[in-house]
Amino acid sequence: MIIPSIDLISGNVVRLYQGKYNLKTCYNENVYDVVWKYFYEGAKIVHMVDLDGALNPNNKQTKLIKNLLNYFNFSIQIGGGIRSYRDVEMLLCNGAKRVVLGSSVINNFEGVKNWLSEFGGQSIVLALDICIHSSGYKEVVIDGWKNSSNLSLENAINQFSALGVQYVLCTDIKKDGTLLGPDVDLYKYISKLFKNINIQLSGGIGALNDIDKAKTSGVQDIIIGRALLEKKFSLSEAIQCWQNESFRV
Repeated sequence: MIIPSIDLISGNVVRLYQGKYNLKTCYNENVYDVVWKYFYEGAKIVHMVDLDGALNPNNKQTKLIKNLLNYFNFSIQIGGGIRSYRDVEMLLCNGAKRVVLGSSVINNFEGVKNWLSEFGGQSIVLALDICIHSSGYKEVVIDGWKNSSNLSLENAINQFSALGVQYVLCTDIKKDGTLLGPDVDLYKYISKLFKNINIQLSGGIGALNDIDKAKTSGVQDIIIGRALLEKKFSLSEAIQCWQNESFRV
């Protein structure tokens, strides 16, 4: 399915270019209005990221996130600075459909293993951000993409595949926020290698044609942020493109 994405800094709707906080675009949009618009246009779930929390887990926008989760009777998957059992429990208890775990997947393997066991694979998304080297090595990067995990994408997914993980959100950091199109071959490779896992594509979608191409990759979900905020196409058009096999642009 098509999943619209909303990134938040200090309550403002923003997008980063390749994850760089100094290359930030702020949009004159109220987050509540944006969520309403996406669900009105047909979203089944919205992806939301607390970028303050992602940068500093001690600076999470907890009050705003709680208010959003309690205000909307819609499905929201949310990430950003989630490091503890209490973080996961709080978000799920306040109505989050899924909790997205990033750096903690690598830094706290035993904790994430226990959270998967307690809350179930349907409630947790493993967010793996990768840098693809010229050799083809797919390196998982963490801590706001500043540090290497010393793990390949394949090894990272393998560590959790036997633990009931159902969702993996894979972001190609060189594509994120660029509107230059996704690396379709990357997602074909992952989807074929991990057939029992729901792969979420993230990064690079800039036109309806990108969605059309991505449908051939085997991913179950496509996350779209900047293109929707900058009205490259509407969410309803994106959903039509995803659903209609005969749709062409």
